Amino acid sequence: MAVGHFTEALKDVMKRRGDTLAKAGRAAHVDGSQVGKILKGTRKASEPVMRATAHHYDDGQLFLAAAAEVTGGASVPWLDCADLHPSSAHIKTIEEIREAEQALLRMPITKTLEQLSVGDRQSIKDSLMEQIEAITALTHNISVLCRKYDFSYLSLWEEHRNELRAKKYMK
Repeated sequence: MAVGHFTEALKDVMKRRGDTLAKAGRAAHVDGSQVGKILKGTRKASEPVMRATAHHYDDGQLFLAAAAEVTGGASVPWLDCADLHPSSAHIKTIEEIREAEQALLRMPITKTLEQLSVGDRQSIKDSLMEQIEAITALTHNISVLCRKYDFSYLSLWEEHRNELRAKKYMK
């Protein structure tokens, strides 16, 4: 069995926190040996195990890894080869937001699908990709700053959802 995103993220967070298999097992509501099998790649983490572990560690990397596992990759990937120093993440986020804004301004959104030329479609796709890059940068910046300044990643998202509900954007 291949080692997945969640497994690598769990290894990383356990290493950073100095946690044992037994402690991670208690967090995941399973035996420590089950966590060992997940880390070795001989057992896939179930959704309840991913949820419990992500909530326990409250780490953006682990939440993103769980989302990648559940969605098959239709989520923000963890950039494990990027410079994730808070200053670097901050600068990169500003750069990506500016690029996304410029791409958004170039989009021919007043045209119907039938009116779009091949170039128009490419412009829209380019803008979508810039927006995804901005989302990726923003998500990493949030995760990095939560780690650095000891904010709860989960609580921030819960607060955001509550604000959306209060504004009647969601139930």
